[in-house]
Amino acid sequence: MRVLFIEDDRMNRRVVKDMLGVAGAEMVEADSAEAGLAILDTEEFDMLLVDLRMPGMDGITAIRHIRARGDAKAQLPVIVVTADAGADLREQCLAAGADDVLFKPVAMDSLFDAMGRILAKNAGAGGVIV
Repeated sequence: MRVLFIEDDRMNRRVVKDMLGVAGAEMVEADSAEAGLAILDTEEFDMLLVDLRMPGMDGITAIRHIRARGDAKAQLPVIVVTADAGADLREQCLAAGADDVLFKPVAMDSLFDAMGRILAKNAGAGGVIV
């Protein structure tokens, strides 16, 4: 499994990369939304993890850009990973097109549970992993 993690904090990227490595997943890192969208244009992924608060383009805007694509990548599963905890944050993320929201610090079991739920749901709906 290949995962793109769009996150401006290097330590957060490293922690998640180590977690995904336990499961044998490969993680590609992007330190900004703009960089992540550029990587998505040229590489294939099974899932995206996106932080909300980044310099430049924020995560909500990045998710909207992904969902507006005219190709199969518009349907990639997206999990928001954020330290924000606003009352309606989860609903905002889901309305933008996220499949799930995890709050930092992310626990390995929470990450794997969310990934498994989304992949199982997509497989059951006849979804294709890009």
